[in-house]
Amino acid sequence: MADIDKSIKPTKLLWVDLEMTGLDPNEHVIIEVAAEITDMNFKTLASYEAVIWQSDEVLERSNEWAYKQHTASGLMDRIRNQGKPETDVVHELVGFINSHFNTEPAVLAGNSIHNDRNFIKRWWPEVDDLLHYRMLDVSSLKVIMQGKYDVQFEKKEVHRAFDDIQASIAELQFYLGLLKGQDNGS
Repeated sequence: MADIDKSIKPTKLLWVDLEMTGLDPNEHVIIEVAAEITDMNFKTLASYEAVIWQSDEVLERSNEWAYKQHTASGLMDRIRNQGKPETDVVHELVGFINSHFNTEPAVLAGNSIHNDRNFIKRWWPEVDDLLHYRMLDVSSLKVIMQGKYDVQFEKKEVHRAFDDIQASIAELQFYLGLLKGQDNGS
């Protein structure tokens, strides 16, 4: 997004989670994406999910943790059997963002979202061009809540894109509830 109008108040968030073959965007690739648009009360407005086809040669270059995790979760099989071409996924995701944000800046949200953003910049520049330079990173609040208040949000370690978005939204709601002094049921 070349010229961001800072006076436009965001009314929604673009939650994104990527699963990759490792953590280095220069060496590894994206294999799954989930995107969810919420309003500022975290009500889901729209969602998108895709598994990206990659060759066996590319998948075999996964780091050890990613290969084991994504094999155990069944993601590796889904990539081989149901994966979409990456160009189709990028095209669909661009359309998804454009149709829901129009001229409003698409503020990226998630947990440790900076690394996902690095992969988006490297592999999907068309998507990166639609994103606001500001991001909502739940892990920033996690650092404060753990370090200052000794509060830890318990979440499942699923490492599937859509489930991870749901966990990130729940974690942010948990922290915001604590900060407001509300009983959020946890």
